[in-house]
Amino acid sequence: MASFQGLQFELKLETPFLSNSLINSTLRESSFTGMESDSWELHGQMGLHLSHSVLSILEKPLITGSKLKRQEHTFTMDIMGCKDQQEVGLSSKPFRWIGEPQTLLINGRGQFNCSLSAHFSNTSTNACTLRGDEQCAPQILRVLPNRTYRLRIASITTLASLNLAVGNHKMVVVEADGNYVQPFEVEDMDIYSGESYSVLLITNQDQSKNYWISVGVRGRKPQTPQALTLLNYSPTSQSKLPILPPPITPTWNDYDHSKSFSNKIFAPMGSSKPPKNSDRQIILLNTQNYIDGYIKWAINNISLLLPSTPYLGSIKYSLKSAFDSKNPPENFANDYDVMKPPINPNSSNGNGVYMLGLNSTVDVILQNANALAVNVSEIHPWHLHGHNFWVLGYGEGKFSANKDEKKFNLRNPPLRNTVVIFPFGWTALRFVADNPGVWAFHCHIEPHLHMGMGVVFAQGVEHVNDIPDQALACGLTGKRFMKNTKQN
Repeated sequence: MASFQGLQFELKLETPFLSNSLINSTLRESSFTGMESDSWELHGQMGLHLSHSVLSILEKPLITGSKLKRQEHTFTMDIMGCKDQQEVGLSSKPFRWIGEPQTLLINGRGQFNCSLSAHFSNTSTNACTLRGDEQCAPQILRVLPNRTYRLRIASITTLASLNLAVGNHKMVVVEADGNYVQPFEVEDMDIYSGESYSVLLITNQDQSKNYWISVGVRGRKPQTPQALTLLNYSPTSQSKLPILPPPITPTWNDYDHSKSFSNKIFAPMGSSKPPKNSDRQIILLNTQNYIDGYIKWAINNISLLLPSTPYLGSIKYSLKSAFDSKNPPENFANDYDVMKPPINPNSSNGNGVYMLGLNSTVDVILQNANALAVNVSEIHPWHLHGHNFWVLGYGEGKFSANKDEKKFNLRNPPLRNTVVIFPFGWTALRFVADNPGVWAFHCHIEPHLHMGMGVVFAQGVEHVNDIPDQALACGLTGKRFMKNTKQN
């Protein structure tokens, strides 16, 4: 029985937004406090989810005092399966991969074994015959001509990267992960798991036609057809299909296309800048390994295996036996060749914590490497809980502090909470550890997190008060505190 993956993708639309002549000048308005945007993705993760347990988009007006009529379109790509079956497969020997999704659903709707654009295909795929009221009928994005719309995009896929395109339309990227960026124009955009964006879309095409909105798989060899819906120009009938084929998703391993997009993202003028220097640098080598014959992912040769006792209570109440008290490694061997499979592929489990000084400035270098198979290195989107960070730069091959630190962008780096490391490359980020607590930093591809691709940061836990009982209900804290609660 094939395993399944859940994919979610959310877009929200505000209309009317701004007149076309104001697109560029608006982003320089002083009404942006701290250059924060009005879209945040909030989610919780526990174990291996088919989708995140909670997704919210928080909104505030883009321009102070503006009155916006809001029309929301939520696009959800999803396919449900058996979570337990996936976890068993990932922890089996021989290893059983969870498999690719059989279809992408948009807003809970999609087509299986048929296509809306079958008449453009040379394959034997059947054309979908829909009345429009079926559960699988696509959700149509209805627009008025000659307007500027804002599309709010949030990807909470559990596996693949996605590429979004709107037929015959260009998009202007204005926000990433809740922070404004210097506007730049694209014909399509890659969106990695955990990322969120806002783009402006101008409806300036022939209003007598409709246009495809397509979402395709990137970063993995796709075995899943594009998800399709329509950009429907009013008053054109929504039953009128576009006369042109859907946009072609870039080749799955065209990494130069992906890098070109990422390298265009900069903070706008007036944004907060990172500290000029860091107090600490942690280099995290991302490798694929074996542990007792099981395939795992490891960071600096340690595969994260979460303890039964929550970290917050363990650290707060000095329960030293609850997790590995040994400091996890902050670098890897100088002679490690990131371009080849590991000479010694064996790793070990661990759950140690990187203890950070409260309000200290930390640099993290994410270093990608060859996996177990020759000439294989994957894209990994890394997400930090509890903080934003500045993306200082990307590079090819093995990171060299002497050479590469000189390239760091300290003038206008974007502020993000999710960042990608490209195959055989590195990504540098800087953040201030100013949020007391215990925070996960992990690959947002959930099977990879389940297989150990993550680390844990902690800072200022002594300042965290009033921890809910529910957060202490497991492991050693459960035995120690919940028993007292019952007695009282």
